[in-house]
Parts: sequence; structure tokens; C-alpha cells
Amino acid sequence: MKYTQLGRTGLKVSRLVLGTMNFGPLTNEADSHAIMDAALGAGINFFDTANVYGWGENKGRTEEILGTWFAKGGDRRDKVVLATKVYGNMAADGDAWPNHDKLSAFNIRRAVDASLRRLQTDHIDLYQFHHIDRATPVEEIWQAIDTLIQQGKILYAGSSNFPGWKIAQTNETARRLGSFGLVSEQCLYNLAERRAEMEVIPAAQEYGLGVIPWSPLQSGLLGGALRKEREGGAGSRTTRRLADSAIRTQIQSYEDLLDKHGIDPGEAALAWLLTRPGVTGPIVGPRTAEHLESALRAVELELSDEVLSSLDEIFPGPGPSPEAFAW
Repeated sequence: MKYTQLGRTGLKVSRLVLGTMNFGPLTNEADSHAIMDAALGAGINFFDTANVYGWGENKGRTEEILGTWFAKGGDRRDKVVLATKVYGNMAADGDAWPNHDKLSAFNIRRAVDASLRRLQTDHIDLYQFHHIDRATPVEEIWQAIDTLIQQGKILYAGSSNFPGWKIAQTNETARRLGSFGLVSEQCLYNLAERRAEMEVIPAAQEYGLGVIPWSPLQSGLLGGALRKEREGGAGSRTTRRLADSAIRTQIQSYEDLLDKHGIDPGEAALAWLLTRPGVTGPIVGPRTAEHLESALRAVELELSDEVLSSLDEIFPGPGPSPEAFAW
């Protein structure tokens, strides 16, 4: 496994991030534990989750599965850089209470304590804001975060799904207050969805945030979707997207290119992200051990200049800001 610093911090993390969103809803506890053991054995030390994972009536279930895995011992918790998120309402669907979501100091305090209980740990390494909160002053958020850092409950704060202007505002406020600020941004970014290159990634680089792309395969579209369709294994969401003739043509060109070079599409999509400036590592969310093995191969995959150039032709980026939309 290869490692890098998380943004401007001294923290070393693996170039692949183990996403756990499938643990519980799609992967049972025993299989989830086996995947985490395999990931740790392969050198992946960066695990990502969120308090709402499990969804519906099972919100929090994914954190609980990580907690029972940590409780097995064997230095599991000590070896893992643990990231979770706060924002969503944890009440049962249709039973939401005021102040039980978003980023008020009230909710941050109660949410972090609940996550710590489920995770069976005494601290969270990276506590991420799952979305922007338009109603809560940034000063209040940093006051709550700095208190948690002083209490030893969290070490670093990160963002997820923040626009570039919010990254700037949040870190400028942190600077004024003497806080360390955001150290990472988790955003939607992949070959088929490159809008983050216009504002989000430049802002993250300017402020020293590590970029952690989620959905690196664009919900399976970049993972050999046409081949899976022919084999009868494409998901319904992918099938709906492939019904768009322009998308189908683009994905056909993508798979033809990689077939010519003998490269697996899913591995190529991950390897491409690892070449992008500012990217710490993409989040991979394996449902099975086989999915994890494929992701691990991507770390060692070197894409030639010819392949990288061809990928840019198939999936052109938006270009830099403001040139992408102005002279």
C-alpha cells in the first residue's frame, strides 16, 4: 500500500479509503468484519463512515458494525484512522425532533457522543460535516469543534459536499478564531463527474485540504457497465443511465479504450483519480472481498500518458475557473 499526508496535516493515510456505507444494508456483520480485516491486512488504514449509514430505521448500524470489529482487539482501533460524519437527523424516519440534525453546537455535542458509543472508541480521528448548514454561524461550529478537540473526542475536522466558497469561508473563520480549520474535503469526483475541478479542488488545495473523492466509479457506470449489462449483472440505476444514448456512446468508447490496453475499467477509474492533483485517495465501498481485491490492484496501476490523454478526450474536464465560463 502507498501512503500520503492528509492535506496539510502530519497524519499519514493510505491512498485508498475504505468506505463502509454498504456495511449493514448490503453486507452483513460477519462479511463486513472480514472485509475490514482484509483491508487492514492490505495496508488500508483510512476507514470512512457516517452516523446515518444503515439508513431508515437502521441509522447508526454501520457505526455499530465498526464498533464490534474494533472490540475484537488486535490493535484494530490503534491502526485505523477513523472518519465519520455529522449532519443528518438520527431519529426514525418521520419522527424528527428539532436540534437533532445539522451543525448546531447542540447537535454536534450529542451526535459525537452517540457515534463514540456506537463505534466503541474514545475518539474520532476525522470528524466531517456531511453537508453545509446554512442556518448555523461558522463561529458556533468551530467553538463546538475546538471544545471536542480539547476534550480529546476528535482530532481533526473535515467537510463533505462543500462548495469552494464554503471551504474558503469556513477556513478563513477558523484562521480568525485561531482554530486549525478543515483538513479534508470529501466530494463527488470521478472521470464522468469532474465539476469539482472548477472550484472545490482548487479551494481545497489553496487551504491545504486533502481531497477524498466519493463514488469514484459513478455508481458503477465506470466499472465495466456495458460488460455487466451483457452478462445480466448491471444494476437498475446503471441501466437507466445507459438508456441515454450520449452516455452509452461515451461509456462504450471508455470500455473500448481500456479493452485495447488490457485494463479493467473499474481499476482504471480509481488509478486515474490517484493521478489527480490534491487527491488523497478515493473512497472504495466494497460489498465483497473480491471488490476489495480489484480496488487494491488500482494502487499499483500506472496509466500511460497515451491512456490519460485518451481518457481526457472521452471525459473532458470543465477547465479551470473562471476560464471555463468566462474569458
